[in-house]
Amino acid sequence: MMISTRGRYALRVMIDMAEHYNGGYIPLKEIAERQDISLKYLEAIMSTLSKAGMVEGLHGKGGGYKLAKEPENCKIGDILRLTEGSLSLVSCLEERHVCERASECRTLPMWTKLNKMINEFFDGVTVYDLMQNENGGDYSI
Repeated sequence: MMISTRGRYALRVMIDMAEHYNGGYIPLKEIAERQDISLKYLEAIMSTLSKAGMVEGLHGKGGGYKLAKEPENCKIGDILRLTEGSLSLVSCLEERHVCERASECRTLPMWTKLNKMINEFFDGVTVYDLMQNENGGDYSI
């Protein structure tokens, strides 16, 4: 599994918004500048996060984005599944995939166990947790 730039940027943006929240909406241009992400690319990411209810957007003067819930309630697993589509390492674990060999597959139990571990790990980490990482960089400029 390799997390794409879309997934990594979504995490950076969520942390940035949590760290810079002052009660109002944060202009997307400010986030893009702080995170060194193309405004156009960021708009696509924010659209995905907004449709899923992770962030709230407001157009016009005083507009921008803010988290729709507290950072401690924003699971990294949810963000990555939104931006990556799935965290599965093999296609046979995808919801849409029906494997005719599943009943006789010797490796399926291993993949299933690993998939469960990956999802549980990412679901056990929140945006708040990542904000607390003193050694992981500083998003507040």
